[in-house]
Amino acid sequence: MMRRRANFVLRLVFPLLLLPSLHPLFVSAPETATLTYRRVFKSSSPEFIEIKLNENGVASYDIRQLDEPPYPQPLEIGAPLRSKTFELAAQLNYFRDLQLDIRRRIANLGEKTFRYERGGQTNEVSFNYTLNATANQLMQIFEGLARQQEHLIKLQRRMKYDRLGVNEALLQFESDLNRKILPEPERLLPTLEQIANDSRFVEIARQRARTLAERIRNAP
Repeated sequence: MMRRRANFVLRLVFPLLLLPSLHPLFVSAPETATLTYRRVFKSSSPEFIEIKLNENGVASYDIRQLDEPPYPQPLEIGAPLRSKTFELAAQLNYFRDLQLDIRRRIANLGEKTFRYERGGQTNEVSFNYTLNATANQLMQIFEGLARQQEHLIKLQRRMKYDRLGVNEALLQFESDLNRKILPEPERLLPTLEQIANDSRFVEIARQRARTLAERIRNAP
């Protein structure tokens, strides 16, 4: 009985003895930085956009109306674009003591917020409108990612519930592609190829999907 109890105690204590040797592995790991962009604009569609981007590549988006519950979903972002966003944040000193909003009366364009987190450090700046070129470039990337994701969601919904509406959704996507506001349109290639190869969709939509896919593949 005593031997059994001693073995039980040893099994409990032995893992604890290993903790000091394991602890440095966690302590020495560098803290991972996260960038967040949020835009809140009541009476618009969507009213709420939030994109979070981890420097290791983990990203999420939450696009909805304000009366809807939060529903963040995974978001794919390529390494070059991810690096670009953090480079721009660095040029803005990671939003530390940063003033972006112009000090004059202007129409409400929605409250935009940049947030940088690393370990215990958190910097945040909010603005309605800014003349800062670097901040505008960063904002356009995040807004473009949100718009790109909206196109993907719309296409996938139309494919499932409204096949005749697929061509209209493709036209809207093409319009933004022409305006060059989508940072990574290649993310929609699998969806475009699915439309192009599916005989259940009208031929005009299939042909448009083929043309758009080819255009994206051959983009400089």
